[in-house]
Amino acid sequence: MNIEGRYIDAHRLSYRLHKGEIPQGLELDHLCKAKSCVNPDHLEAVTHKENMRRAEIIWPKPKPKTFCKRGHAFDARNTHFTKNGVQQCRECGRIRAIGYRKRRRNGDEDD
Repeated sequence: MNIEGRYIDAHRLSYRLHKGEIPQGLELDHLCKAKSCVNPDHLEAVTHKENMRRAEIIWPKPKPKTFCKRGHAFDARNTHFTKNGVQQCRECGRIRAIGYRKRRRNGDEDD
């Protein structure tokens, strides 16, 4: 929604019209957990930390995997986490690297 030349989400506009400005440093939590809801009674201004804590209760983070898809154990020696937090199997990476080097030596540069 475009108000006074600025885009504003419908739930934020609903909150402002019914309860006033969103306090500085706070964000709106949908108590009903329906992102499209604009009912001001379902919106509460909370800190980002509190909003994330509440989301964890509803949608907990998945537990780390214990084995990769090829059956290698995800243990301290065989587990690598990327900058984005993605869990990777070091053994599978080693096997991929060997295959890549082998293809390069044989002149198969398609992969």
